[in-house]
Amino acid sequence: MTVEGNVPDTNVLETRGLRKTFESEGAPVRALRGVDFSMHSGEFVAMMGPSGCGKSTLLNLVAGLDTATDGEITLAGESLVGKSEDELAIMRRTHIGIVFQFFNLLEGMSVLENVTLPAVIAGAPRKRAETRARDLLDLLGLADKAKEAPGVLSGGQRQRLAIARALANEPTMLLADEPTGALDSEGGAEVLELFRRLHAGGQTILLVTHDDDVAAAGDRIVHMRDGRIETAATAGAGAPGA
Repeated sequence: MTVEGNVPDTNVLETRGLRKTFESEGAPVRALRGVDFSMHSGEFVAMMGPSGCGKSTLLNLVAGLDTATDGEITLAGESLVGKSEDELAIMRRTHIGIVFQFFNLLEGMSVLENVTLPAVIAGAPRKRAETRARDLLDLLGLADKAKEAPGVLSGGQRQRLAIARALANEPTMLLADEPTGALDSEGGAEVLELFRRLHAGGQTILLVTHDDDVAAAGDRIVHMRDGRIETAATAGAGAPGA
């Protein structure tokens, strides 16, 4: 089973002059200070930088989980600026799969139900959603866990389940925020190998991390500092550290 985005080989993501300012104790905090960034369909980009540099803020804006103070975001040829919460939710269901550091699984549902639910919410017939979910669980090595509760899985298995759920609606982009941060070295290596396989199958991936070894899985590394893009290089090409 091949996992592919649903956008042709072109710029799938563009940000121009992207700014985000938060209020903290009455004082402005400039999380993003004019970010220009783009990704092609099928790319695997790792975004690095120290805590507070703005990388997770950027990921949240791309996912439509927050809105920019200024600037432009274009995803799959569609501007996110000015969209309502409902419109952003539809955009996420159509184009975005999100993998969080701490899994965010539904513990009261089975492994299969966790993966089926996003497609059902998006309007897919339950039978088709379950078929897609079973295919993903097979692809990710969890087919034998379909009836189990997430709580019985290892950390690496729980993150693989979270990735299967993120892929349920065949997203244009897979966004991952520190996806190995809560895992031991074995579980982290397992998840990185899965990302490599998904990328080889055509999936577009934007991964946020502070770990050099994790970033090396990507085919391009982008460094952020103080709310700005600092450097960009091909993975393994000796780009400077964050």
